[in-house]
Amino acid sequence: MAFKKQIESPNKIHIKKGDKVVVISGSNKGATGEVLEVFPKKYRAIIDGVNIVKKHTKPTNDNPGGINEQEAAIHISNIMIVDPKTGEPSKIGRKKVDGKTVRFAKKSGEIIK
Repeated sequence: MAFKKQIESPNKIHIKKGDKVVVISGSNKGATGEVLEVFPKKYRAIIDGVNIVKKHTKPTNDNPGGINEQEAAIHISNIMIVDPKTGEPSKIGRKKVDGKTVRFAKKSGEIIK
């Protein structure tokens, strides 16, 4: 019996939960939203209001069933963080400030909270 091997992502994920991001490619290009959840092993993230799909559910005692809309995960390579100063997409860098590693937007140098 063969088991599927879990693939670790080769690169560090620079996106965190709560970040404001913009989609840079795909069918949702240009859409912005807040990151709701990040899946580092799958290299994907769920963004509020982006990549909406229809999910068919069976009725249960708690749920009436039907067709519900929800956000689906999007690949990390298709999103960029929004620069807090300019509001444009920016790459992320890391630097030490007062002994702590912080993320900063490479476009403006602004520290990302």
